Amino acid sequence: MSEQAYTSLASWWPVLSPPQDYDELAVLLMGVMQQGLTRPLKSFLELGSATGHLGSHVPEQIELVLNDIQPEMLEISRKICPGREHVCGDLRTLKLGRHFDAVLIHDVLMYLPTPQDIAAAIQTAKIHLAPGGVLLLVPDAVLETVQPGIAQGGGDAADGRSARFIEWHHEPDIHGAFRVDFSFLLREANGEVQQVHDVHHLQVHPYGLYEALLTQAGFELVDPGELAEVHGGLLILAKLTD
Repeated sequence: MSEQAYTSLASWWPVLSPPQDYDELAVLLMGVMQQGLTRPLKSFLELGSATGHLGSHVPEQIELVLNDIQPEMLEISRKICPGREHVCGDLRTLKLGRHFDAVLIHDVLMYLPTPQDIAAAIQTAKIHLAPGGVLLLVPDAVLETVQPGIAQGGGDAADGRSARFIEWHHEPDIHGAFRVDFSFLLREANGEVQQVHDVHHLQVHPYGLYEALLTQAGFELVDPGELAEVHGGLLILAKLTD
């Protein structure tokens, strides 16, 4: 496992996947969280927030705390989300001693290899929720929907840098573990190009596992309705009941 994308290549993420492309997704996810609340959404914690691309579209009047385990990612996030609080730490053990209306855990879920890791992340969310708060889980896929394939993208930055990537998702094994090979072409402003091969090992879990762990932790599942279809049915919304 190398995962240079989140350490030595962290500064390239605003070029590889421009923050402005996340505006619609951010609005969607905030709408789903609001749907589960009986009060206005005034604060939320994003666990595994990476470079803050989603957070950059959160209105200033909403309190937002961004967490990631990689300091290199948070360094970029501080530039993309100036004025927001950033906390470096493991989402399985994080304890801020504060409460929020909502907690969001996005595609970092794919990097949690065991049910125990998922349960720990859910517990972290629980201890940071105010009464009646909601947890929104957004895995890229679950065991029932994951498929091998190829995706590509990239962008051009105002500073003259350009980047392109291909990600190759391999067939999961019977346990849901799979490998993703990333190929990056990174062009500096001076025209110099480097090619990087980066290997990631991911894990998909059954949809029912998320449901079971949320219920065991004292959450009540909330149907996101039509909004679930916007993101492929992978929005798992739950409300704290105890």
